[in-house]
This record gives sequence, structure tokens and C-alpha cells, in this order.
Amino acid sequence: MHRHLRAISCLFFTLALAACTSPDSPTVSQALEFTQRAESELERLSVEAEYASWVQSNFITYDTDLQAATTLQRLMASTALLAKEATRFDSLELPEDVARKLALIKLSLPLAAPSDEAQQVELTQLATAMESLYGRGQYCRQNGECLDLTAMSTIMAESRQAELLAELWAGWRTISPPLRSQYKRFAELANAGARELGFADLGALWRSNYDLPPDEFAAELDRLWDQVRPLYEALHCHVRARLAEFYGNDEVPVDQPIPAHLLGNMWSQQWGNIYDLVAPSAAGDRGFDLTTLLRQENLDAREMARYGERFFTSLGFEPLPDTFWDRSLFTKPQDRDVVCHASAWNIDGKEDLRIKMCIGINAEDFSTIHHELGHNFYQRAYNRQPFLFQGGANGGFHEGIGDTIALSITPEYLNQIELLDRIPDASADLGLLLRMALDKVAFLPFGLLVDRWRWKVFSGEVSESDYNQAWWDLRTSYQGIQPPVARSESDFDPGAKYHVPSNTSYSRYFVAHILQFQFHKALCDAAGYEGPLHRCSIYASQEAGTKLNDMLELGTSQPWPVALEKLTGTREMDASAILDYFKPLQSWLEEQNQGRACGW
Repeated sequence: MHRHLRAISCLFFTLALAACTSPDSPTVSQALEFTQRAESELERLSVEAEYASWVQSNFITYDTDLQAATTLQRLMASTALLAKEATRFDSLELPEDVARKLALIKLSLPLAAPSDEAQQVELTQLATAMESLYGRGQYCRQNGECLDLTAMSTIMAESRQAELLAELWAGWRTISPPLRSQYKRFAELANAGARELGFADLGALWRSNYDLPPDEFAAELDRLWDQVRPLYEALHCHVRARLAEFYGNDEVPVDQPIPAHLLGNMWSQQWGNIYDLVAPSAAGDRGFDLTTLLRQENLDAREMARYGERFFTSLGFEPLPDTFWDRSLFTKPQDRDVVCHASAWNIDGKEDLRIKMCIGINAEDFSTIHHELGHNFYQRAYNRQPFLFQGGANGGFHEGIGDTIALSITPEYLNQIELLDRIPDASADLGLLLRMALDKVAFLPFGLLVDRWRWKVFSGEVSESDYNQAWWDLRTSYQGIQPPVARSESDFDPGAKYHVPSNTSYSRYFVAHILQFQFHKALCDAAGYEGPLHRCSIYASQEAGTKLNDMLELGTSQPWPVALEKLTGTREMDASAILDYFKPLQSWLEEQNQGRACGW
């Protein structure tokens, strides 16, 4: 489905539809008629919703907030009606596609509105207000200099001044305390809407959207985490030891969680920006620095995006439409507030593809562009499906496709596209793998805990009085990190992460980080590649492109295990590919960690 439909569940149907349904026992023909008319109306109104959301994200004002909230309220007012009406046909033996569409109407609702009109208005105003507050966020230092998130993120990535990093880390989190009471009320209203649809709470609704019962999906995530946790713990031990060498044991005690401000990222979710601090000389030479190579080319933001497009066209995909280049946001405007968090859009469900991203000329954004265009090419691949099947096989599929492509940004690929003069010797592989692990492996526990916190909030296990403590309990338990300054319940640190105020489920990112390696291995096999998995690039492989497209075209028309099997030959998510990819690094990390105190 469209990005906006996935994000806010803009499912609309008229009250008249309910009136025209017979009070007698439902029939298959009625179910078919209901689905057809609902789908047609949804397609028309989702375009309207996408436009409103696009404008609100790119022109943050009182008026655009109000417009988006009003549109959202009107659509959500009918969401509950449509989803409840769909349950009327639960007892029928229906054609497989009709039954799946009815299930998707009920299960693909990350935000369900209560039936009470006043509560609908309140919920939609809260949803748009929280996202806009985040988008306008900035921190003003004592010298009067005010910094937005983009500017602070650059400093977090590049500075090695612990005091400055701690100041900015805490400074960004001054934006979120006003969200605390809003989020409490938001959770109450969102839970009310989910319960009206028959779910225990909003978290249960989210977990039900993976073709598994909610508890089974949670257990599946635990199983995958158990597979990769030893690799993460080995990486954590090495990183902490090297940070202690650089900053001193007083700043980084070697037997405690790592201070969160020293990991090169505002949320400590990816650690690649501190590569220079943790890579010993024996593995420190990666043979090249992609940021330097990109800047030497004097690229602008659009040409950065062109590199991503050319990767997909090398696989046999059609180029992006001209409107993509006319309508996307590539750089941060100087004259207005925008939500800079990168996102991919398909406004009309057909060819109006766009990205919204404040692109910098650096390696991180080069990879992010491939990720976002993965969404766009996925969106176009399934645009011939019926509207309710226009979506990823599950959320992790959509997030994983672009990252799968980014795994092919190897020295061999950079040499093929003439960014790199020569391919470094295999002796540089440990450096490349370590740099990759600092982003991919370091992310895994964070990818789990964001939703773990929200599931606890939605279920009532965590109350408002313990919001921040519960957040840090999870961050310490899963990630082994700690805040650099004292935190209390006057803070609301979860709200300083975009996906919380924007109500975007986060488990998809953990799933994507597992699937992308599973996808990568399957595509490398299709390309006929033989050699270490981390050296494989599928660039210019028509065979890999055909296999990829065959899966993408399915959209949401089949349960995700069917889509997974089409590409990989198995119906089970499996982390063995990520372990295979990083096997040389894990052996090296275990050697480095001999004699060190690991764990926290």
C-alpha cells in the first residue's frame, strides 16, 4: 500500500455502505461486493491523503498541520466502520484473495480510530502535532547558537570532544518532554481504537500484521535475536575497550554499559561514525573512504540519487519517471521547516514516486539513497496489484529491499562505476567488515527495543510514571549503553526518536536487518557469484534482477513466507546469512577480546 496508508491507516468508507448491508446472514457475493467497493474508494481517497501528508511534511505550518489532521480525522472516522464491517464476513468460506483483502483491512492498521467522533478528532490532532513538534525541534546553546537535528547529527558523527557530545546529546532531548503527556493520551486513544477492532491493544494489532499470532511473532523476534546476540556482544566488547583507550577509563568504564554519546549517533543505533576509534591498524585500512571519494566528484544531491537509480536499472528495472526528479525533496530548504527524516513515497499508487530527504554528500547518505529507492522500486513493482495488495510482503520486506541493494556497495561495485580506481586487496576486508558491522550489527538490539517499549506502554505494563526508566532499562539490557547525564521522569527520551512521535512501528527494521542478508545471499547465488559473501555485488546482474522483481511484484497478495520462498527457497526467516557474512570478523573480534572483561 501507499506509504501514507501504511503510516496512518487511511481507510475510508461511507456510512451508506453499512446501511446497504443486509442484516441477514452475510453471503459470499456481499463480501465480494463490499471488498470491491471498499477497494475502489480507498484507492481514490488515499491519493488525497498522500498529498496532504506530503505537503504537511514539506511545509510545516499551523495550516498544513490542521489540513493533515482534518483529513486524517475524516478518514480515520470511517476506518473503524470499515474494519468492523469486514468482520461480518469472518465465518464465510471465501475466495483466497477476498479473504486476504478483508484480513488486510483489519490487520494493516498501525493507527485505528475510536468510534467516538470527539476522540477521533483528538487522536488525529495529537498524531500530527507530535510529528510536527519533532520536525521543528532544535537546541539552542548558551552562546545563542541554535542547532537543528541535521546539524547536531553531523557534530555527533565527527566530534571527539566528550563534553560537547554530552551537551548535544542532552540538548536534543529537550525537545521531547512536551510530548510526554501527549503520548500518554495518544496511547489511550489508539488503544481504544484497537480494542474496538478486537485486539488487546495497539501493540497486539501491530504484531498481528505478520501472518502470525501476536505472541508467536514476538517469539520469532526473540529466536532471531538469540542467533545474532553473540556477534553483537563480541562487537560491543571490542568497541568499549577501544573507546576506553581513547577517552580513558573514567569516561568509559570497561565493566559498565557504554556511554551513549560516544557512539557517533544521536540514538547510539549505528556506530559507523566512530570507525576510526575502534579499528586497530592491522584492520584499519579499508583501502578507501567513500565519503572522500564522493566529495572528490563534486556531486550534488540529485547526482547522489542518480547513482541509486543506475544500480536498479543495471538489474533490468525501468528508470524512475521524470516526475520523480521534479517533485522529490533532495536538500533541506533554507526558508522553512521540513521533516528531514528520509522517506519514500508513491502518491498515486502508480508512477508518482518521490523521496523526501535532506541529502548530504557522504557515505551514509549514499547508502540511505539506495535504501529509499528500494522502497520506490518496490512500490512500482507491485503497482499492478489490486489496491489492497499494494504493499510489502511484510514491513521488514519493504525496509530490507533497499538495504539489500546497499550490501552490493562493495569495492568491486565502486570500481565498476568509476568512483574507485582500484579494488583494495583482500587484506582490507576486516576493515570493511568492521565498518559494516558498526552499522548493521550494532543496530540489531535497538531495532528490537523501540517496539518492546511501546508494546509495554500499550499493554499497560509500563505506566506514564515509569516511561523513561523503562526506556533506559531496555536500552541497557539489549544494547549495553547508558545515558551520559542523569535522566528522570521529567524527561521523555523515547520521544526524541522520530518513530515514536510519528507512530511508526519499528520491528520492521529489525526484521529488515535479518532479511537483507538472507536476500543478499539468494541474489548472489542467482547472479552465479562464488566467493566470500561480503565481497558479492549483484550490480548489472540481470538474473538477480529478474529474481528480485518476481518477488517484488507479489506485493502483499501472498503471506510473506510465500514471497520469501520465491526469492530464497525457504519460508523461514534465518539469521545464518548475517553470521556467514560477518564470520571472518567474528573470529577476529573473539581474538581481540581475549583477556577483556565483556558483558555489562
